[in-house]
Amino acid sequence: MRVLITGGAGFIGSNLAKHINKHDGATEVRVIDDLSTGYEDNLDGTNVEFIRASILDYNALVHAATCVDSIVHLAAIPSVPRSIADPVASHAANATGTLNVLEAARQAHVGHVVVASSSSVYGSNPNLPKSEFDWTRPMSPYAVSKAATEGYAIAYQFSYGLKTLAFRFFNVFGPGQAAGHAYAAVIPKFLDAALDGRAVEVHGDGLQSRDFTYVETVCAVIFSAIQNQTHSLDPVNLAYGTNTTLLSLLDEVESQLGRQIERIHTGPRTGDVRASQADNSRVRELFPHVRPVDLTEGLTATIKWFEQTKRTAANA
Repeated sequence: MRVLITGGAGFIGSNLAKHINKHDGATEVRVIDDLSTGYEDNLDGTNVEFIRASILDYNALVHAATCVDSIVHLAAIPSVPRSIADPVASHAANATGTLNVLEAARQAHVGHVVVASSSSVYGSNPNLPKSEFDWTRPMSPYAVSKAATEGYAIAYQFSYGLKTLAFRFFNVFGPGQAAGHAYAAVIPKFLDAALDGRAVEVHGDGLQSRDFTYVETVCAVIFSAIQNQTHSLDPVNLAYGTNTTLLSLLDEVESQLGRQIERIHTGPRTGDVRASQADNSRVRELFPHVRPVDLTEGLTATIKWFEQTKRTAANA
């Protein structure tokens, strides 16, 4: 079997490539990434065919999709604040890019495509936990672009018979997630500051909640979907129903580090949802053998990776 991962040099994509290498050495992995947000170093030690190109380069994408059994489409500009600063770029990468991937799959006769949507599509819907059958109300250009991502994937299944599966990711975290940029996710930002002895910036009161999902859990589910060509006419939440506030997250980080962390509260961010928690019944039904890694265990591994990375950088 041969798999193409778009955005495969990014955080989730590179972890997925390593997961496939580890669990099925017979599966060939091809990666396409323009390195606009990913890093080729993320693929060090992996057995992949790397193509440096953008998913907005349709000819390069068709070439990358040739002789592929499944595509895992992870390439995106993954940030609510970044989409507010530059909505056109987010739309191009996330919505138009997805359309290109699906068209390339059709042209190259790829039978199965997995796409990454986001819990942000639920937006202002206050229901908890959030079911795939709840109404959605995006609050940012990023969320709109992800609604388009899953919408196109499902439409291609109805229109062309292409087997597709749209996963709604919920705050994925783990080793390899970059911290040193303005749009970094909350866990790497917190850990980077805490390990450097700096104050942690908390937007708002810190009582906003998230369904943090460890990257290895995400990889296990996606890999199972590839192996079994799993498809669905509805989106699937890829999260397991946790509901952790940012303050509780900081408490857990303090517990694992064994010291207090200074906290500075700033204003809330435009476009951020207040609470996020997945109804996990569908992901458990479709992937009953996957054991999700809990927050404590995932944080332990992530902290270890951050500490090792900082030691390596200091000794370089």
